[in-house]
Amino acid sequence: MTAKILIVTGDAAESLEVLYPYQRLREEGYEVHIAAPSRKKLRFVVHDFEPGYDTYTEKPGYSWPADLAFSEVDPGEYVAVVVPGGRAPEYLRNDPELRKILKSFFDTDKPVAQICHGPLLTAAVDALSGRRVTAYPALELDMQAAGAAFQDAETVVDGTLVSARAWPDHSGWMREFLTVLRAKAPVT
Repeated sequence: MTAKILIVTGDAAESLEVLYPYQRLREEGYEVHIAAPSRKKLRFVVHDFEPGYDTYTEKPGYSWPADLAFSEVDPGEYVAVVVPGGRAPEYLRNDPELRKILKSFFDTDKPVAQICHGPLLTAAVDALSGRRVTAYPALELDMQAAGAAFQDAETVVDGTLVSARAWPDHSGWMREFLTVLRAKAPVT
């Protein structure tokens, strides 16, 4: 049986932060499912960095169908979870079904990859206390409030938790996540 990986996301997720791990993990031989609040066509965004702006800009991105609703997810079927950023984590952290899913991955020490604003979700299940993480730099205070030691680095690995700042860090993020996956949940 092929090992399955779950990506949890919603509307306004950053396009690259969903689709890059989706494609990269499939390329490695994992079966990848995208879960959202409901089964629907999700609408992603593109966050870009432009001269003269104090923060990133946002443009319409790709659309992609969710394979599952959060209420349909059995975390026991998955070897790992990916938590993309964008604006989606701002509202997804309030979803009790998603919080149960994420908590189960941490409770069973399964690999978790998070990027950009994704750590807002793992902070919501109190999974970052005492851990080392990175995130989009504007979240440094949020990560500290969640009890994490924030590091402004391309990728931070703390056990089975692999975090990155934003889509420019994808190659390092997936390289480190695949190292963890190959050790904990190799493709069979």
